Amino acid sequence: MMRRCSKRCRCEGSHASVRVILFGRLTRDPEIRQTTSGVSVAKFSVACDRQYADKQTGKREADFIECVAWRQTADFIGKYFAKGTAITVEGTIQNNNYEDKNGTKHYSYVVVAEQVGFGG
Repeated sequence: MMRRCSKRCRCEGSHASVRVILFGRLTRDPEIRQTTSGVSVAKFSVACDRQYADKQTGKREADFIECVAWRQTADFIGKYFAKGTAITVEGTIQNNNYEDKNGTKHYSYVVVAEQVGFGG
């Protein structure tokens, strides 16, 4: 028996996905909007501290991860989270690569948040 890759997905396991869990703080207030069909979307960025410190300076560096959430998850983020709030995000990585009109390739990734929680 095949299992689904998420509650909302109906692929029955026919595609692979990269699961991620982020622990960090919001770098800015979430941007909440509605699509033309009324679906809520939240865009936000999470600063995640690296586990190790720079050998030269002793400072820990951070990675800044762009995230997007949809529907009830987006509404929850908009209601309870703001810049600096500790957050836990579980989701999948989505590739947003494209080629512009000049033929230059642009590469970017975003985490599609499926579950979020307090703390980090």
